Amino acid sequence: MDKHTLDLIDRLLKSPEPSLRWKVRVNVLDEDPTSPALRKLSREIKGSPRVRALLSRQGRDGRIASRRGVYDKWQGAHWVLAALADLGYPPGDRSLVPAAKDVLDCWLDDYYFREFEPTTPAQVYQKKGVPVIAGRHRRCASQQGNALWSLLKLDLGGKRVDQLAERLLHWQWPDGGWNCDKRPMADTSSFHETLLPLRGLALHARLTKSKASSRASRRAAEVFLERHLYKRRTNKKIINPEFLLLHYPAYWHYDILAGLKVMAEAGFITDPRCGDALDLLESRRLPDGGWSAERRYYKVSSALNNGCDYADWGPVGKTKMNEWVTGDALYVLRSAGRLA
Repeated sequence: MDKHTLDLIDRLLKSPEPSLRWKVRVNVLDEDPTSPALRKLSREIKGSPRVRALLSRQGRDGRIASRRGVYDKWQGAHWVLAALADLGYPPGDRSLVPAAKDVLDCWLDDYYFREFEPTTPAQVYQKKGVPVIAGRHRRCASQQGNALWSLLKLDLGGKRVDQLAERLLHWQWPDGGWNCDKRPMADTSSFHETLLPLRGLALHARLTKSKASSRASRRAAEVFLERHLYKRRTNKKIINPEFLLLHYPAYWHYDILAGLKVMAEAGFITDPRCGDALDLLESRRLPDGGWSAERRYYKVSSALNNGCDYADWGPVGKTKMNEWVTGDALYVLRSAGRLA
């Protein structure tokens, strides 16, 4: 690595935030997360102020309180567990089992095992179950996909987690992705609804050796790779300008950093079709060596409000380095062989 990058890594390794140090050591320096040193750091993460903030609504029964349910943005158990999984929180923590059960009970409800074929637009919302329109299941599969990935990373949920993978396989579209668009003419998968199922199924394949999940994740990866992660197949124009802005956390949204991060995790980052997105990411590097969060999807608040997060994920602005975005960018470039 060049001196500029080494200085940046050294700066992140001196951060008071243990999760940032964990991300750099595991994702950039390729240290073994099961080593005694990294296990100790993981325990430090568990007791950190950030994690305490994320779990501030966890009751004595282990459940995480929210306004309406586990999917409350961004304070429900679904999102809290996803944040912990990304931070290097120690796996197998039994205190999180009740929250994990609530998430599984939600996304494995009988509702998701029923399906029907509506004959009118009104029927889509009048019946309970997954609508099948023009031969395609219309599901917000990012929900089951994110839960699958989070619970596998945190080693929670047991065999029930496999049911999340089964549902995703059952709903997968012919082009390899997923979409919740109820319009009959919608026949192309959504980036937003496909990225997290890809992430979850790729991890499921790696941990369980499931050939079905492996095949499904490869098919899902093609949804992005065929479009070079941000371009239309037809005319090569940018699909959505928001895809080119960097965020942390991305939650269920898509941007090139989130896409590249999943490509790295799933083992597709060396595909030449990632090259344009990698070039774009490198071009966003700041003079100090880091990357900025150019926009955010959350407000910081301890009150139960839609769109609020318990944690502050760093500065936002095109000239300010954001350590969380920077850590992920370094991981992506290292995985792609662009950090010597």
